[in-house]
Amino acid sequence: MKRLLLASVAFVISTAFAIANETAFKATLVSQAILPANTIIAAPIDAPEFLKQAGKFTTPDRKRATELGSVPGLDGVRKTGLGLPFDGQAVQGFSGIKTMADGSFWTLSDNGFGSKANSTDAMLMLHHIKFDWQAGKVDRRETVFLSDPDKVAPFPIVMEGAEKRYLTGADFDIESIQPVGEGFWIGEELGPYLIHVTADGKLTDVIPTLVDGKPVMSPDNPTLSLPADPTKPLPAFNLRRSNGFEGLAQSKDGSKLYGLLEGPLYLGNGKFEEADGATATRLVEFDVAKKAWTGRSWLYPFSGTGTNIGDFNMIDGGTALVIERDGGAGLADRACADPAKPEPTCFDKPAKHKRIYKIAFGDDNVGKAVRKVGYIDLLNIADPDGKAKQGTANGVYTMPFVTIENVDVVDATHIVVGNDNNLPYSAGRVVDKADDDEFVLLEVSDFLAAK
Repeated sequence: MKRLLLASVAFVISTAFAIANETAFKATLVSQAILPANTIIAAPIDAPEFLKQAGKFTTPDRKRATELGSVPGLDGVRKTGLGLPFDGQAVQGFSGIKTMADGSFWTLSDNGFGSKANSTDAMLMLHHIKFDWQAGKVDRRETVFLSDPDKVAPFPIVMEGAEKRYLTGADFDIESIQPVGEGFWIGEELGPYLIHVTADGKLTDVIPTLVDGKPVMSPDNPTLSLPADPTKPLPAFNLRRSNGFEGLAQSKDGSKLYGLLEGPLYLGNGKFEEADGATATRLVEFDVAKKAWTGRSWLYPFSGTGTNIGDFNMIDGGTALVIERDGGAGLADRACADPAKPEPTCFDKPAKHKRIYKIAFGDDNVGKAVRKVGYIDLLNIADPDGKAKQGTANGVYTMPFVTIENVDVVDATHIVVGNDNNLPYSAGRVVDKADDDEFVLLEVSDFLAAK
């Protein structure tokens, strides 16, 4: 508690200060809206029976679980209080957000339960939501379920022979979203692919990823296959699992999309791509009219203990917001005495690096590192009036979640930020309780105006 109090005092002293040659800016919580963790909705009435319950194959050996709630949710050794399968589809896992002109937002649920193998019965969904900031609630106005009626996917989907060909988390892992007039562009991780769906969720395009004219392949890419002979070389891939398009931004004129990989490309010989002396991931440009990669890209170098990006949206024509994080969860004051011996009453790997960076990129630095203008620390958000319903202590609100995957500009002085709660696996707020989906409205005028 003393550490948090001192951090709060530091915020009062200065709105911006240099840490490790980077500039940190103050963020103040304006409001918070919460969607309870265990928010389950029914599958569409025309969905196959197989999809009416989700999480049936989340057992360690992938055997079918038939009793609802019989597979406990675990964050390491800590039980989260919820179990699988669910009777219905989980709304959880918000993994990208876009502000709309009317004050509403589009977001999406990611592939399900953490892997391609265990998410065959998790339906892919987009959500049209609005926040009641005064009441602190998330209003889900519409849910769009994705499907492939025209057999666009270049591989057999889970529901290949079904009358209604809904898409699941074993087909795609959708992570980032950009609404367009005729539908949505979506960044995906398993390929990784850039995909397009209509306004009612029908798949129209699946575009493989190219960087410098070369394919980007994750180990979950459906075109990869093992050799029949164990003496033959294994298929090559150049991206870690779950390191595809975590971020997808759109230029202000709508002509370009910018996909940001979650993690770095593998170069071979044990080396991953770097920039400015740090591990770096790629930001790749896509021409919407041509439906083709332009060949232009930039490098995003990680800072400090950052290892992954969480979301990405443009501020204006040349600057953008990027969530950068480590793999930790929970606050240090509840850390386990011995991280090598995790216990169910403490956090074995507390969160240390949860930031939103403002970056600049454009014609002047194509092929080079983006410029990091500054950041806000999501573990040190001022809440002097205690407006947060949960997460504030001694005037400081924190987001100690393993995955924070939603950020966008709301107006000239405010941004919205939200976590992906990985239901029922993540427990970063409380050691033994599945995380809710928390969205916060933050006042960050100096940060957005920074040059």
